[in-house]
Amino acid sequence: MCHQTVSLVARHIEAHGIPTVIMGCAKDIVEHCGVPRFLWSDFPLGNSAGRPFDVESQRQTLELALRVLEAAPAPQTTVQSPLRWSDDPSWKRDYNDLSTLTPEVIAERRKEFDVVKSVARGKRESA
Repeated sequence: MCHQTVSLVARHIEAHGIPTVIMGCAKDIVEHCGVPRFLWSDFPLGNSAGRPFDVESQRQTLELALRVLEAAPAPQTTVQSPLRWSDDPSWKRDYNDLSTLTPEVIAERRKEFDVVKSVARGKRESA
């Protein structure tokens, strides 16, 4: 689901008394939609809870999201995650640039995508 759709759903849920926090990387979209609480990270799309298969980064991100949910200091609060996908800022430019990736890295990215896709499909089927 796109950041804009999630943001609008969060506003609707909040209007009915259910607190929400959005996690993601599309800060401009989420802030434009005016969600109550947003945990911004520099993680690539589809990885808002942390690096795939990295339980510690996922745990830290989810704990921070819960703290934001419980103690946002004001409406429309954005908190920046201290976690970074990479210390090298060029990762954003190169993350999916197939011309710069080795076959091994492409296989790893494909595996990450397949896991995310499989989890999303399982959630839809159980709903």
